[in-house]
Amino acid sequence: MTTTLPRQARLPLNRCNLPAVILGGLTYQAHPVPLELDGVRAFHRELFVLLAAVASHRERAALFVDYMAAHFCLDDLEQAGLALGRVRKSRRNANYLRMVRGWSFDADGREGAVLKHWVETRFGLRARYHAGPLDGRSSEAYQQYVAAASHGLYATNALEAQLDLLYTYCQYELIRQHPEETHLTLYRGSNRLEAHELLGRSDDGGRLVLLNNLNSFTSDRERADEFGDYILTAEVPLPKICCYNGLLPGMLKGEDEFVIIGGVYAVRIGTL
Repeated sequence: MTTTLPRQARLPLNRCNLPAVILGGLTYQAHPVPLELDGVRAFHRELFVLLAAVASHRERAALFVDYMAAHFCLDDLEQAGLALGRVRKSRRNANYLRMVRGWSFDADGREGAVLKHWVETRFGLRARYHAGPLDGRSSEAYQQYVAAASHGLYATNALEAQLDLLYTYCQYELIRQHPEETHLTLYRGSNRLEAHELLGRSDDGGRLVLLNNLNSFTSDRERADEFGDYILTAEVPLPKICCYNGLLPGMLKGEDEFVIIGGVYAVRIGTL
């Protein structure tokens, strides 16, 4: 039984407080600890001081959106240093919300490539699938994925830093909304089990799978039924949740969608 993250699924360096081999392994799923991106919480300390004084989730979300707009000059891109006349409108408007919404419409599109690349650099988990299996960093498929991510990041406004702060805010909100919980039970529908990297069986008879470095799940099992005959049920550690629809109103198209960081997971697989 493989419980550690396979070598080909990880990078030697990342930008958070745990190495990929630990945060991507089965032990972490069972016994998670907080994940912190290097320097993000400290750099934006003022935001979290303000958030601590706000009781309403809706008001905190509005405060976060306003802070993002002000800090990254999202409404005044010339002040952010972009030469508007020389940068296409689609690139000027590339921000954290557009990336997440783009992921929700097509995880294999340019926005999906940007988000998977962000997970690679921040958490050290290699993408395993993008419009097809990624068979090694020297493969043509992997190079096309890297090109899509680079194209999506080119001439944007500190886009990866925006995603860093979105993840950090998500973690803050999850702790406030689920103070006594370490995991959420989430579901994923699939038509083809062979499309997943199955590693063996868990001690309780479930299956061990190596998930892509970023994945969509749902908190509604009936919603998962719409996406396949097989239902993967996972206990997802809160620190592995990047964002979810309720974090910011209207951010994802699915009412119950959660975007989670991958690695080795023990899952239960059921059918309709």
